[in-house]
Amino acid sequence: MILYTMMPQELIYPQTEMEDHIKFVDVNGVSLAVSSSQNGEYTIERVMSTDPQHFLDGRYSPGQKIRF
Repeated sequence: MILYTMMPQELIYPQTEMEDHIKFVDVNGVSLAVSSSQNGEYTIERVMSTDPQHFLDGRYSPGQKIRF
């Protein structure tokens, strides 16, 4: 989708509170968006990789807890 406008991107797509706490990391070659949890664990929010096999791997499903 192409959006032609003079308005700043921040006004069109406002940032949510959740996005402030998201980190982007690579775990075993898989790009993930994670949020910090308790006890040094992180919760997977999104798989950022473009490889379809990474989406099929249950270890990297959103909601899973990981440590690194």
